Amino acid sequence: MSEKRLAVVTGAARGIGRAIVLELLKQGRIVAGLDINADQLAELESVVKQTGFTVITKVVDITDTEKFAKTLEALAEEHGGIGILVNNAGITRDGLMMRMPDEDFDKVIEVNLKAAFVATRTAAKSMVRNKFGRIISLSSVSGVMGNAGQANYSASKAGLIGLSKTVARELAKKNITANCLAPGFIISDMTDKLPEPVKEGAKQLIPMRKFGTVEDVAKAAAFFASDDAGYITGQILCIDGGMAM
Repeated sequence: MSEKRLAVVTGAARGIGRAIVLELLKQGRIVAGLDINADQLAELESVVKQTGFTVITKVVDITDTEKFAKTLEALAEEHGGIGILVNNAGITRDGLMMRMPDEDFDKVIEVNLKAAFVATRTAAKSMVRNKFGRIISLSSVSGVMGNAGQANYSASKAGLIGLSKTVARELAKKNITANCLAPGFIISDMTDKLPEPVKEGAKQLIPMRKFGTVEDVAKAAAFFASDDAGYITGQILCIDGGMAM
């Protein structure tokens, strides 16, 4: 029974989200990937197909609370509940705090934190009914340490930690765990665009002197989703080469 549980991943179309989808499929899950970008979701489908799996995809704007909740409810109904929820969707709108406009703050909180709250609240209903759940939220070392130029992003990612710990306390008796992953510098489209001196400077902050891969994060997510992690809840696992210790 356990391996056929439905796993829902937000921000699934590329990067860490895509790697998590592939890792959970390898674990034998039914996986639904949600994203706002239809073209990138189509690309995800073809990447998944090449590995011999299939993925359910849904184009959804997770800041449209009503539509987002309905999408999750429909998936839960179709598959006998949501077993695993990965709150991965996230955006950045970087800028120095003193110059940061309200809309840049609000938008990041809305996507990174509020949508994770909505998803957790919705998925928890079927998890409580089934007495099983794994809620995994993608925080960040920025949420653990803070980061200049990321007041909005750091606040949203620290908020996910507080949210997860509260959910862990509220739902623990129902055999539902809630944990956070806190990636550091991970090789992505975003880091690829950084100038070489910036990359080198960043590596000096990392004891391992290298960036991580999306697979490093995905494997940790798959562990938290597995039956092996059943007694671990309310934790933050930094995947950062030692940066935040």
